[in-house]
Amino acid sequence: MNRRIQDIYRPVDQRRRDFDEVERALSFDELKGQAGRCMNCGIPFCHGAGCPLGNVIPEINAAVAAGNWEAAWNILSSTSFFPEFTSRVCPALCEGSCTDGIDGEPVMVRQLEKAVVEAAFRNGFVKPPKPQSRSGKSVAVIGGGPAGLAAATALNLVGHTVTVYEKNAAPGGLLRYGIPDFKLSKKMIDRRIALMEEAGIRFECGTEVGRDISGGYLARRHDATVLTIGTPQARDLAVPGREASGIHFALEFLQGQNRVLGRECAALPVNAAGKRVVVIGGGDTGSDCVGTSVRQGAASILQIEIMPKPPETRSPSTPWPQWPYLLRTSSSHREGGERRWNLATKRFCVEGGRVAGLEAVTVEWEFSPLGRPLTFRELPDSAEFIPADLVLLAMGFTGVAAEGVAAELGLAVDARGRVQPAPERGIFAAGDSASGASLVVRAIADGKRVAQAVDAYLKGGAQ
Repeated sequence: MNRRIQDIYRPVDQRRRDFDEVERALSFDELKGQAGRCMNCGIPFCHGAGCPLGNVIPEINAAVAAGNWEAAWNILSSTSFFPEFTSRVCPALCEGSCTDGIDGEPVMVRQLEKAVVEAAFRNGFVKPPKPQSRSGKSVAVIGGGPAGLAAATALNLVGHTVTVYEKNAAPGGLLRYGIPDFKLSKKMIDRRIALMEEAGIRFECGTEVGRDISGGYLARRHDATVLTIGTPQARDLAVPGREASGIHFALEFLQGQNRVLGRECAALPVNAAGKRVVVIGGGDTGSDCVGTSVRQGAASILQIEIMPKPPETRSPSTPWPQWPYLLRTSSSHREGGERRWNLATKRFCVEGGRVAGLEAVTVEWEFSPLGRPLTFRELPDSAEFIPADLVLLAMGFTGVAAEGVAAELGLAVDARGRVQPAPERGIFAAGDSASGASLVVRAIADGKRVAQAVDAYLKGGAQ
C-alpha cells in the first residue's frame, strides 16, 4: 500500500542557503502512487466540505493516475483560475476532509495539483482566458492580490473590460510582497499576469486610489468598481517600550526581502543578519519570518505564541471532515530556531533607544471539554527576560482603515475592519477586505463570487 510521502522538501542544508522553492519535484511514480490512493475513496468529501473552489479532486487525480495530464488540467482549470498559487501556498483544506485522512494520512492533493499545473504549462495546455465577445461595460478592480486577480479574470471572461489598479510596482498583493519566494517563486505570478494581459486585462501599477487617482475618476471611467485591497492593518502590540527601534511588523520584514529579490530596492530595510530574532505570533506569517531570518543569517531565532501548544494529532474539537486543529510544523521550522507557547509579552526592554529584549510571562489556559483553549490567566512569579536585537510582530491583521481608499469611495468600515460595499452604486468588495483576513484560496473563491454579482449589476439584474 502506498503511504503519504513525508520527504517532500529539498535538503535543509541546501535550501536554507537560498530563496528557491523549498519543495522537491516528485517523480511520476510517486505522483501516480498518491493519485492511486485517491481511487480507494467511496464517498469523497474533499471537493465539497474541503475545497472553497469546489475543485473536482477525485476526477483530477484519476486523470493523473492514468497519465492523462491534459484531461487533468481541463478538469482543474474549469474551477480554479490560479492553481499554480494554491498548489504552493494553500494549507490544503481538501486534505483535512480527505477520506484517507481519517487515519491521519490524506492523499497529497496539493502536490498532485502542482504537478498538473506544471505539466500543463510545459505542454502548452494553458491558454489566455479570453472572452468570446465584449459587453461594452468597464470595471475597475482596486488591488492586484488573489481576490482582485480572480475578480478580474471572471469579469473579463464574461466580456467586461477590466482595469486593475495596484499601488505597488507589480501585481500580486501578498502573493508577491508577503509570501516568501521559497514558498512561491514570483516567476509563477509573472507567468500568470502575462496570460491575463494577453487576455485583455489591463494593469495600472504604481497607482494608489485616493492619492494618484480619485474615486470620482473611477466613477467617470468605469461602470462598476471592485475593492480588493486585503487587510492592510497589522495587529500591533501596545506594551511599554513599543516605540524602540528594532521592533517591526512582520510584513515590513518580509516585504523588504521580497523587494530586494525582485530588484525593487537594493538593500534590506530590516535585516536579521547576526541578530537575536524573536518572532511574536505562531501562525504562517510568523513561520515565514523564521524561514527568512534563517536565510538572512540570524544568530538565533525564537518564535513565541500566547496560545497553548496544539495537540500532536487531530483534536476532538475538529472531527473529520473538519479542518483539524493540531500542531503544524512548517519547512521553516525544520530549518532552525525554537518555538515556545503560553507566553504573553508584557513589555519591551530598551537600551539606547533600541530593543534589547522583552519581558514575558507564562499563561495558563482553560480548555473546553473537547480540548479547545477558551480563556487564560497569567501565572504569578513567571516573568522572564528574553534577549532580542530584532522583534517581528506577526499577530495577524485587523482589517481595513476607515480612512484611505474606503473613505475615497464613500464606503463604511465596520468595527471588525470589514468594508461595507455599496452595490446600489456599483461598488463591490471581495476577499479579505470584505470578510476579514483569511486564506488565499478563500480570497480567490470570493473574487469569483463577487464577479457574478458585478456581472448581474452590469446587466441590470438582481444583486
